[in-house]
Amino acid sequence: MWPCGGRRQRRLGGVALLLVVLWLLLRRYYPCLLPAVSEPCENALLLRNKSVAYLRSRKVRAGLKLHQEKYRFNWSELNPLRLWGRNHGLQTENSEFLLEGMPFRILGGSMHYFRVPREYWEDRMLKMRACGLNTLTTYVPWNLHEKERGKFDFSKNLDLRAFLSLAAKNGLWVILRPGPYICSEWDLGGLPSWLLQDPEMKLRTTYKGFTEAVDAYFDRLMRVVVPFQYKKGGPIIAVQVENEYGSFPKKDPNYMNYVKMALLNRGIVELLMTSDNKNGLSFGLVKGALATVNFQKLEPGLLKYLDTVQKDQPKMVMEYWTGWFDNWGGPHYVFDADEMVNTVESILKTGASINLYMFHGGTNFGFMSGALDADEYKSDVTSYDYDAVLTEAGDYTSKFFKLRQLFSMVIGQPLPLPPMIESKASYGAILLHQYISLWDVLPAVLQPIKSEFPVNMENLPLNDSIGQPYGYVLYETVIFGGGHLHSRDHVRDRAQVFVNTVYVGELDYNSVELSIPEGQQGFRQLRLLVENRGRVNYGPALNEQRKGLIGDIFLNKTPLRNFKIYSLEMKPAFMKSLQQASGWSSVPDYFVGPAFFRGRLWIEQQPQDTFLKLQGWEKGVVFVNGQNLGRYWKIGPQETLYLPGPWLRRGGNEIVIFEERTAGRIIQSVDIPYLGRTQYVD
Repeated sequence: MWPCGGRRQRRLGGVALLLVVLWLLLRRYYPCLLPAVSEPCENALLLRNKSVAYLRSRKVRAGLKLHQEKYRFNWSELNPLRLWGRNHGLQTENSEFLLEGMPFRILGGSMHYFRVPREYWEDRMLKMRACGLNTLTTYVPWNLHEKERGKFDFSKNLDLRAFLSLAAKNGLWVILRPGPYICSEWDLGGLPSWLLQDPEMKLRTTYKGFTEAVDAYFDRLMRVVVPFQYKKGGPIIAVQVENEYGSFPKKDPNYMNYVKMALLNRGIVELLMTSDNKNGLSFGLVKGALATVNFQKLEPGLLKYLDTVQKDQPKMVMEYWTGWFDNWGGPHYVFDADEMVNTVESILKTGASINLYMFHGGTNFGFMSGALDADEYKSDVTSYDYDAVLTEAGDYTSKFFKLRQLFSMVIGQPLPLPPMIESKASYGAILLHQYISLWDVLPAVLQPIKSEFPVNMENLPLNDSIGQPYGYVLYETVIFGGGHLHSRDHVRDRAQVFVNTVYVGELDYNSVELSIPEGQQGFRQLRLLVENRGRVNYGPALNEQRKGLIGDIFLNKTPLRNFKIYSLEMKPAFMKSLQQASGWSSVPDYFVGPAFFRGRLWIEQQPQDTFLKLQGWEKGVVFVNGQNLGRYWKIGPQETLYLPGPWLRRGGNEIVIFEERTAGRIIQSVDIPYLGRTQYVD
């Protein structure tokens, strides 16, 4: 028999072995619990051994001397066993943030995982750390995670778990902004278009049809999010309730509390926040959530205004706009780097925390860019460069280095070295050698929907009855003569009109009537190719964002009837069928669309990022290896489309272009983007 001391030693040894195994399992299967940082562990342990009372007695000054707070950035380096003792999370007390009871300053930056190729997520996070940031903020786009009602996608570039794990691994805390509405210059502010099938839908209210959909979505989303909260060992320190609701003109007094409770009831335990501009602050409040403010220019008294809506609370700028977004037909907006950095410094001197919107903007790939509808409808461009701290392709700007210098003084210690930038490639001219007319595609690839009346995109019987969210729709009917065609403003957003295959003009918000020429005796086909240019993402018009033909079209004051309707959503299955169609032929010297064109880019070495310049082309969409890069339009300002290197491969890369009107013969692969003539933000 073993003596008692031996048994005790064996028990202690067994416990130690069990703890080691547990630690290894955490490292292997739950990396979100063990965020890695660049600072030595001793610093964090030293901090832990200091008394909380002593730390609280060191009042953080309003200036830039935050040397005690630098340790707070490295809290994640604590021994894994100590992580089980995370009890307090991010709190507010006496006008300052506390994290686990100790003073904390949020130095944040926005980056949206859905706008950046997954292969580049970590690179952008490392650049955040190198700039001096300690917190990452991201929206969550409902309309990508639930494209079809009841079918959820958290895979590939939508793998939110992987994104949060990477943030933790790289020592970044996370403020999550799950909506359900996110704005963000994103189609319908992130809300799925199938909500608009309900003719009585009232978005962003407690209307039953909306809340039932939100509840089902949050049921699924929070299963992903909850395990990544701070108190469970993850990086999420705060969660935002909705977004800029104070600026929404059709406010429901019960809605914000509904969203708050929807989060709490599903396991959210971290600090809640709201986010509004100055005019919306007092209207977007909800009890139990910290109000934060959004702006670009620091008006006198703006931050003090926060005290009028909530007393003795820390000040937080949730969105400090580092640049601005662009609309088709306008300039490329830029914001002066020195003015931006001076404003950031002024904000920090007040003792406020800050989040840079955007640190890295990325790209509105596919058909996902939103639109404005103030005095007139304006759709957003594909690029979300935003004149941010990093470029659309993740390269450094002067803003990065100026901010890095500022934040280095704030933190009071050397920052990690900035990662090397990735080289960009110029692959030269790419010949588009084959084409197929849209009219030849119709019988070969597309089956029409027959309807007596025009049907808007969202109510087409497609995609398991959730309608068509994006792309184009072709409406075709028979006429027996010419005359006066009038849309009654029922075109959303732009229609090219054809008689048989002959182009006769366009209908849109500004042009609502056309003259249809008389033809020879007999019937002819009247065709309207309608483009959804992007749903409005901000303002009072959210409930009116149905696309396609939203009502009758009249010829000589008689409504047209008996339509064949062709869906041109251009999903991967359609693009694959298109490639196998038999009507492809050599491109003539001159051809007018609509048509699909294809060519091949051959790459010998490891692929690199590049930019496609479509000089000589008019308007359309580009696909590379099946990936939808987004829209181009000769009216600008954007003249190049970003093509990420990870979407290319060695050897042949297939390029397909849908051109609405005038096609070129070649496109250029260049190593420098051109986003258009610039105009400084006022």
